[in-house]
Amino acid sequence: MSQFDVKQETAPLRVEATTTTDGFTLFQDAPKNPAVVAMRVNGELLDLFREVEAGQVAEAVTIDSEDGMNILRHSAAHVTAQAVQKLFPGTTLGIGPFIKDGFYYDFDVDNPFTPEDLKAIEKEMKNIVKQGQRFSRRSVSDDDAREELANEPYKLELVSLKGGAGSADNENVEVGEGELTIYDNVDAKSGETCWSDLCRGPHLPSTRLLGNGWSLLRSSGAYWRGSEKNPMLQRIYGTAWPTKDELVAYKTRLEEAAKRDHRKLGVELDLFSFPDEIGSGLAVFHPKGGIIRHEIESYMREQLLAHDYELVNTPHITKGTLFETSQHLNWYKDGMFPAMHLDEVTDDEGNVTKPGQDYYLKPMNCPFHNLIFRARARSYRELPLRLAEFGTVYRYEKSGTLSGLTRVRGLTQDDAHIYVTDEQVKDEIKRQLDFVFDTLRAYGLNDFYLELSTRDPEKSVGTDAQWQVAEDTLREVGEESGLELVDDPAGAAFYGPKISVQARDAIGRTWQLSTVQLDFNQPELFELEYAAADGTRKQPIMIHRALLGSIERFFAILLEHYAGAFPVWLSPEQVVGIPVAEEYAEYLGGVIKQLKSKGVRAKLDDSDDRMPKKIRTHTKAKIPFQLIAGEEDRSQNAVSFRFRDGSQRNGVPVDEALTLIMNAIAERKNINTAEDL
Repeated sequence: MSQFDVKQETAPLRVEATTTTDGFTLFQDAPKNPAVVAMRVNGELLDLFREVEAGQVAEAVTIDSEDGMNILRHSAAHVTAQAVQKLFPGTTLGIGPFIKDGFYYDFDVDNPFTPEDLKAIEKEMKNIVKQGQRFSRRSVSDDDAREELANEPYKLELVSLKGGAGSADNENVEVGEGELTIYDNVDAKSGETCWSDLCRGPHLPSTRLLGNGWSLLRSSGAYWRGSEKNPMLQRIYGTAWPTKDELVAYKTRLEEAAKRDHRKLGVELDLFSFPDEIGSGLAVFHPKGGIIRHEIESYMREQLLAHDYELVNTPHITKGTLFETSQHLNWYKDGMFPAMHLDEVTDDEGNVTKPGQDYYLKPMNCPFHNLIFRARARSYRELPLRLAEFGTVYRYEKSGTLSGLTRVRGLTQDDAHIYVTDEQVKDEIKRQLDFVFDTLRAYGLNDFYLELSTRDPEKSVGTDAQWQVAEDTLREVGEESGLELVDDPAGAAFYGPKISVQARDAIGRTWQLSTVQLDFNQPELFELEYAAADGTRKQPIMIHRALLGSIERFFAILLEHYAGAFPVWLSPEQVVGIPVAEEYAEYLGGVIKQLKSKGVRAKLDDSDDRMPKKIRTHTKAKIPFQLIAGEEDRSQNAVSFRFRDGSQRNGVPVDEALTLIMNAIAERKNINTAEDL
């Protein structure tokens, strides 16, 4: 009798064990490329050497799957730590989880790692990979773990947590809520244990499966368990892929991303800055950045008005009672700036004659919009009521999480809240998604998929029935859109589920942009109601919609998407005139004057610089159109175009040139070459 029966031959391969065996035996006839590196039994990821009981079905986990690559990366983190402790005796270990596209490991070491150190660590890692050490799992008691890890203080701290409320996701790669396990790296020939680490696993069967598709990237400081109250450790980041080709492709993407880094381009193009005098995470936009921001917001406002929104405006600060009503002080207080105690009145002796109140910088706009809805009686005839605001909010992000414009403490949301009847919910959500797609396409983003964030039972309000109806409605609309719909279990806000629009940029990175959230909690908390057609008073359903997310973050995304070479309509400088010689400045200045009269952001460069230098300067500034004029152009009442890529279109009549430029702006074209015009 065969030891196992193949249930399904298409990926992922599923095999039922007819006798008790291990994963290696179970998948011995599985294709070797891609390699099976682990298995899933009853929903649990397991190492291949784990036992599978008769009658159980195991699902193969291949190295190129999401689970497989996570296991690959976590195994690479272990090999990194093994190499570090060999090269730097006395180093103690933090944690070493897999992360998106890679892994890291934290170390308490005497001195920060240098680039030369990383090279030496990589060399030692290659030796470990070549040896083909086995990852061998064993269970240990809490007491045995403490004895074995007596010289690893950070590991001992994790043992004391053991998956409790104080442990974070990344720490759970070390300890879970069940048994403790230690993984030994065992020499395949001698059987000797080369190195050990506290870990839940699973891991690759052998270090040899790491191959040559991995690399260390950089090192940095990192506080233990992410708290500035704890010691500063040294973190080594790396990446790992199933093949060398995938590693090379990833590094190429990193290089391209570095060129497009909005923080770098923001300085080079003089768009924005973060002055120390203002504070961390608080940006100022320079004139060129201000123009881009103005254009982003202006187009958005045009679209809002065209789609039956009503524009409102609310203060930046409010009494704390507003956020008590909205429950933000219960659910979001850690993300808010501390209270300001104001309005207290005392007499000459210092006695309080009028108690003060706590005021907060607002982290959200929605409670203010609820007050606008509640300001007067509402009828079903007014619904859907769509209130929109470019509202600046303030969030107390930890300093270590701040990142240019993508993670700031002061941000302006293109926020909207739509109040609807029960019957209007589905149509309005569909309408909002269509609005989102059309608007994002106008900014030049075209590649989308959707993510559905559902309830976290531990962090939510409302009834099971409310959540089920809301989630079902969002799922139905998402599926009808025809786009890929990905689940995000337990990712919803406390007040209701959401659909997020994920957009891919020019180099394939994914950004979460627009969100559409259902909320049956806020209308109840604020006692919102409207007069229904039958004369009764009913509670509206509230839809939260942020299309761009925040202006600051969207600015950064567009800057990186276009690598600073914005479409003409968004470019802070759209046209620059470059006379071949001083004598042609007056003629070309007349063309520039005509463009400026039509609202084009145009200027004449009549500086003393030589023409080649002017061209280099304005090309580096990524100006879409350089208009050049010499004797032939002047005699023919024409201009010559020079584009960002260096291509040219010569002898274009002035009237035609004006029309081409105006059309490029009106049609929101991205002009980089002569062929684009």
